[in-house]
Amino acid sequence: MASVMAGQLQDKVALITGAGRGIGVGIANVLVERGAVVAVCDLDGAAAEETANAINTAGGKAISGAVDVTDPESLDHFAGRTISELGGIDICVPNAGVIGGRGFAERKDFTKQDWDMTFAVNVQGMTNTTDAVKEHMKDREQGKIVVIASHGGRKPRGVGDKGRGNAQHPYLVSKAAAIQYTHLLAMELGSYNINVNAVCPGRLWTPMWQAIAQNHKDLNPDFAEMTPYEIFIDQIKAIMPLGREQTPEDIGKCVAFLSSDDSKEITGQAINVNGGAAFD
Repeated sequence: MASVMAGQLQDKVALITGAGRGIGVGIANVLVERGAVVAVCDLDGAAAEETANAINTAGGKAISGAVDVTDPESLDHFAGRTISELGGIDICVPNAGVIGGRGFAERKDFTKQDWDMTFAVNVQGMTNTTDAVKEHMKDREQGKIVVIASHGGRKPRGVGDKGRGNAQHPYLVSKAAAIQYTHLLAMELGSYNINVNAVCPGRLWTPMWQAIAQNHKDLNPDFAEMTPYEIFIDQIKAIMPLGREQTPEDIGKCVAFLSSDDSKEITGQAINVNGGAAFD
C-alpha cells in the first residue's frame, strides 16, 4: 500500500501559496512524498526557499519564490515561471492566509484593519491565485484546485463567549467566503474537467493559532494562569470528539486525496479535517 500511495501524484506539478511555514509546509511535504513536484511560494521568500531546499535535499523536486497573493502580477509571474520550468500546473493549492491585522493578538474586538487584511489575503488572495492558473487548466482540460478554508467558516460556535471577544469575526467570515467561492468555482470549471474542492482544517499549533491562544489568554481571566499551548489543548479536548490536535501533514493528506484521480468524481465540496469539532 505504501508504494501505491507514494506514486499517487507521480510527476504532477503543484503550486502552493503560503508554503513558508505551518500548513503550507505540511501540504508540500505530503504531495512530494506522493510523487509530486512542487512550486512553493510565500510572502516571505526566504521561508519558501527554506521549504524548497529541504525538499530538494531530501530527494524531491521543488522551486520557490517570493509572492504577494494580494498582487495579481506577482502570482501571474510565479505561475508563468512554474509552467516554464516544470512543464505545467496540475494542482493549485491557495493556502496563504492571515488571522487578522497587525496587533490582532492584543485586541478583544475587530478593527477595520482586520477586515481589510483578512479579505485582502484570505479572499482576494485566493481568487488571485486561482485566476493565475485557471486559464492554463482550462486549455489543458484538466486540473485540481484545493482551497484551504477553515471549519471556522462553517456555522458560528460561540466565538464571542466567555469574554473572548469578537476579534476573530473577520477571519471567520473570510473563510466562509472561501467555502462559497469553492462552490462557485466548481460550477464554473466543471465542464473543463477541473475539480475544485476545499479543505477545512480544525486546530493546529501554528503561528496563527498561537496568536489566537495568546488573544484568549490576554482577554479572558479564566485563562490567565495557562500557557497559550495549554489553552489550545484545553479547547481541543472540550470540542473535539477525537480529543487531539491536527497537524499540517493531516491537512496535506486530505489535499493529496483531492488532488488525485481517486477524487475525480468529487467537486464543490468542503471537507472538514477537524477531529469532529464540526460535522458539516
